[in-house]
Amino acid sequence: MELTQDQRITLHGFNNLTKSLSFNMYDICYTKTKNEREAYIEYIDEQYNAERLTKILKTVADIIGAHVLNIAKQDYAPQGASVTMLVSEGPIADATRESYDESPGPLPDIVLMHLDKSHITVHTYPEYHPDEGISTFRADIDVSTCGEISPLKALNYLISSFDTDIMTMDYRVRGFTRDISGNKLFIDHDISSIQNYIPEDVKGLFHMIDVNVYQENIFHTKCKLREFDLNNYLFGYTKDKLSIEEQKEITESVKWEMDEIFYGKNITMVK
Repeated sequence: MELTQDQRITLHGFNNLTKSLSFNMYDICYTKTKNEREAYIEYIDEQYNAERLTKILKTVADIIGAHVLNIAKQDYAPQGASVTMLVSEGPIADATRESYDESPGPLPDIVLMHLDKSHITVHTYPEYHPDEGISTFRADIDVSTCGEISPLKALNYLISSFDTDIMTMDYRVRGFTRDISGNKLFIDHDISSIQNYIPEDVKGLFHMIDVNVYQENIFHTKCKLREFDLNNYLFGYTKDKLSIEEQKEITESVKWEMDEIFYGKNITMVK
């Protein structure tokens, strides 16, 4: 939707609103032995090392039309990586044209938006259960912008960049700016749900729940894959190598792990 000049808000000076997107993804794997666990962690560390994460964040910056001012990146021992980018406004002509369009953002090679004096960060957290054979990988990405546009325009690309079983997303607009009459504006665009920034084909893959606090401009969406294929959760072999009883036990264990992450609480597993 393109707004007319009359529909757009005329501000007094710079738009001082801060818009923050927190995108958290989880990948879950069943690792029966110590060797499997170590191989999985090594694989994840290689797949999502600081170099690749930097490329992902640079693409996010391109999508929202930002200049990268500084990059700090680090691979950690024994596992994990972090990247932090400071960014500033890019020279994008007529950047407000798509700013209020509540729809999925572009994939790479298209630049639509801009931001000013802000940051993009990512941290990864590979870990494992000491006894139950479950290993997980979590990546936390934060995109914080100042100005008219929403970092939600980068969400479509972020989802496409990670193999994910569970996603949690938080979006919040903080602070205020003023119109030319001096009235405070605590949000400058309509938003009903983070889900509106996710493509329909992607939404169809997930069970999704919203928890929104509209009066505080806080939006939360969490997603869990609908379909379950045990082969996607085994590392280095397929389920045909397992007995029916083993398949059932591992399936219950992985689903239990996914439910605990999705609902954010410990759940008693009934055997």
